[in-house]
Amino acid sequence: MTKRNGYALLAALAAVVVLISGAIFAGATLGARDEKTQAQPHRPVRSAAPATSGSWIGTWSASPAFAEPNTEQGFPGRSIRNVVHTSIGGTSTRVTLSNLFGGRPLRITHASVAVAATPGAPTAAQGTMRRLLFGGSTAVVIPPGGQVVSDPAVLEVPRDTDLLVTTYSPTPSGPVTHHPRARQTSYVAEGDRTEDTLGDLYTEQTPYWRYLTAVDVLTGKAEGAVVVIGDSITDGVTSTAGANHRWTDVLAERLDGRYAVLNQGISGNRLLSDGTGPSGLSRFDRDVLSRSGAKAVVVVLGINDILRPPHELDATRIAAGLEQVARQARARGLRVIGSTIMPFEGTRAHTPQLEAVRDTVNEAIRTRGIFDEVVDFDLALRDPYAPDRLLPAYDSGDHLHPSDAGYRRMGMAFDLASLRSTAAAEL
Repeated sequence: MTKRNGYALLAALAAVVVLISGAIFAGATLGARDEKTQAQPHRPVRSAAPATSGSWIGTWSASPAFAEPNTEQGFPGRSIRNVVHTSIGGTSTRVTLSNLFGGRPLRITHASVAVAATPGAPTAAQGTMRRLLFGGSTAVVIPPGGQVVSDPAVLEVPRDTDLLVTTYSPTPSGPVTHHPRARQTSYVAEGDRTEDTLGDLYTEQTPYWRYLTAVDVLTGKAEGAVVVIGDSITDGVTSTAGANHRWTDVLAERLDGRYAVLNQGISGNRLLSDGTGPSGLSRFDRDVLSRSGAKAVVVVLGINDILRPPHELDATRIAAGLEQVARQARARGLRVIGSTIMPFEGTRAHTPQLEAVRDTVNEAIRTRGIFDEVVDFDLALRDPYAPDRLLPAYDSGDHLHPSDAGYRRMGMAFDLASLRSTAAAEL
């Protein structure tokens, strides 16, 4: 070996030693950093891009109805913790916040999502609190009439469980966009308590959902969503509060996580004209066609057009309105199921003339092929010995809205095989 070659070999060996020493030092440093990180106190996990593949499907939603009365300043300096119930699970989640009925920009500076520790409670389950981001920022401004969808947050969301979605706004924001008949208790706390895992400071209770209009999950298991547009009967106004006994909850229970059920009921809602909330015709695109993962729509509207003044006495107009929403659904590739109008004899508004309109509309629903399928709520809940009335066991007492037993009968009235049969969209 020449002297020059020997020097070269020694240099190469020295370089290898330096590299190995550096790697050992780096590994030790990283290990020290890991130990230091593990020693830090637990902090809420921030939003991040979903780690798994799948499809975004709505697990819960509610239609914004109108501006909440006496909220001209909004809720400045207070945290609003909405409690909502999931119909399917997923590995990540995102939420939609709305300022549809606001009169000024809504500034949200902090928002979070968590799984509730126990049903209906404002305390988060351990390790589930996630900070929500909007375009990578903790803060977002929603203009009047607008809405915003959060970035995805990695969170294992179970089906048939309660989620806590909390928002904080530091400044006056104008009238609050809300859903008034939640049949679920939500909470308010003073100050920014958005990431508080304990709910002890959420001392104010509310029967409303505020700002929050949808929760989606990323899932590879569920196949889509069934969206239900309706009125107070779909809203479940006489069901037991906090018990998830609406008929849509019963349907979700039967579908067992394969399909979400999204309740777009607004109490007092009419098909043809605005009243309590925008009409079914005018909100169909917003509340049905825009829902994530929609595969089918169920239409449960028409009774308030007949029952509430000004009474719609032309059954052909109601049937035409139902045909219009059915065409809109089919144009988007959705399967569309319609329901018959249930009895309301015994209410103060009932007259033989209004009963004749209901009967004519139901005949059209059953025989004219307006929908791909019909769920016959009239037949399922009426008293066979007095068919213009609800069966007493299914009557909440007001002769219009079902009892818990009546809502369960409605949810069980669906033939799931028919719901999944092939048509414009396959279930």
